[in-house]
Amino acid sequence: MPRNILHNLYRGQFSAWERRPVRTAENIAVNRKIEDEKHYFTQKMSLDDCQRFEALENLYSHSNEFEQEDSFSYGFKLGTMLMCAVFLGEGEPECGE
Repeated sequence: MPRNILHNLYRGQFSAWERRPVRTAENIAVNRKIEDEKHYFTQKMSLDDCQRFEALENLYSHSNEFEQEDSFSYGFKLGTMLMCAVFLGEGEPECGE
């Protein structure tokens, strides 16, 4: 399995950004509620307010992309540090522990 992952990563057939979307019942319910609330508010807004609301939503999405990228980078660095510690034998249990 690891060889396949490394092979696919090297060949460009695997991207860390490509993930399966979360499809739990709870996630679906929350997203449905968000869409219902968004629809409720946009029905009560003027056209100008709807456009501003949509622009605000786009800003939130753009901001979230920065957070996701930072989280990915941090997780990748932590994973790399863990691998280095394992390869260097840091924290190896001694006999009798």
